[in-house]
Amino acid sequence: MKIIKTILFLGVLFFVGCGRKETEEHIDKVRLAFWGSPEEVKIINSVIKEWEISHPDVRVVLEHTPYGGYTSKILTRIAGGDAPDVIAAEVSLFTNFWAKGVFLDLTQLIEQDRDFAFNDFFPEIMNHFTIKDNVYGIPRDIAPFACIYYNKKLFDEAGIPYPTDDWNWDDLLKIAQKFTLVDESGRIKRYGFYTWAWQNFVLSNGGGLVDNIKRPKRIMLNSTASKEGLQFYTDLILKHKISPTPSALINMGMGVQMMFITGKLAMLGSGIWETPVLRKTKNLDWDVVMFPKSPKGIRRFATGGTAYCILKNAKNPQLAWEVVKALTSVKVMEKIAAMGLAQPARISVSQGSYWAGSSEKPLNKGMLNEAVQYVIFPPFHSNWREIEELYIKPKLDLLFNGQKSIDEIMIKIAKEGNKLLTD
Repeated sequence: MKIIKTILFLGVLFFVGCGRKETEEHIDKVRLAFWGSPEEVKIINSVIKEWEISHPDVRVVLEHTPYGGYTSKILTRIAGGDAPDVIAAEVSLFTNFWAKGVFLDLTQLIEQDRDFAFNDFFPEIMNHFTIKDNVYGIPRDIAPFACIYYNKKLFDEAGIPYPTDDWNWDDLLKIAQKFTLVDESGRIKRYGFYTWAWQNFVLSNGGGLVDNIKRPKRIMLNSTASKEGLQFYTDLILKHKISPTPSALINMGMGVQMMFITGKLAMLGSGIWETPVLRKTKNLDWDVVMFPKSPKGIRRFATGGTAYCILKNAKNPQLAWEVVKALTSVKVMEKIAAMGLAQPARISVSQGSYWAGSSEKPLNKGMLNEAVQYVIFPPFHSNWREIEELYIKPKLDLLFNGQKSIDEIMIKIAKEGNKLLTD
């Protein structure tokens, strides 16, 4: 009798196991590779779980990788025939991946999908992910380097009016000088301003990084307009001393975000992504204002932004497309906007109650909707990131630390960088 029961029990296990295996075999999988903060991971997890409820025969496999090792890991997977179906691609990463020919052209999927509101996306960022009228990525956000964060408490205590969106570089300098404090030993206790976005000064002065963003052939940082803008930025550091040098930042032992939080920095130039941390900081009253225009009256900002792209080797492009639509939906962008994490790429969300109409800090974040029209994307060349890392950043550090002049470094940047642009 025991033997019969045992046989029956094993038989049940066998059939259950077969049922599970058969069920698994009939589930389509879409692999999604991405990076992001814990907040972003939570949003993606919740969105995908909700999407899977209405798509019970599909499972989205989430493959999160820290940004530092993201590119190399994706390329290794592609080379090894184990690539994901969908990947998140920041504007610079997109250029590098596209050059390797790994992306699926989404144009036909878009045209056949009556529910997809293509015109709801900011055309500026859609243009970056569009090559020769073919679309290769659907953006989640756009990220102009156009925010100047300012400490309202410091302004109130000093009796200085808050900056407004129509200010210029000279206004920035004058205000920053009022906030810069030096002790008796000559050590700076508080800086008036800092930004890492030196590109904005080049672009806002009518200069440029290259001759043509979409088809760069020559570096333009050595042009008169570019050098004038870069000189103004350098003077903020070395001449007026209202901004720290790269070496000073290292010696301080704290990041610029913490300097701003602790009142050691009155104004910080960055992107909107500083918001989540600042919102959590108690007893800190702050807001943002648009990066100032140059004395020439020009506004230009460098920018970032991330899109979701489908790889050519995706097992089921149509299902992958449905996942991309879910990740770039109104609902997802509203969640991102509510957290202040990123400016939504959809115009309707960016202009709505979750962003421009939100009462959450920063109160003036709606100005980024105007800033979008002034953005300049990174040069579209597969070697641009290498040019930045090998030549531009190291040589600019020498300039900002006062070790080299603009003319000295620009000659070398142009000479070496132009070689890589011709490749």
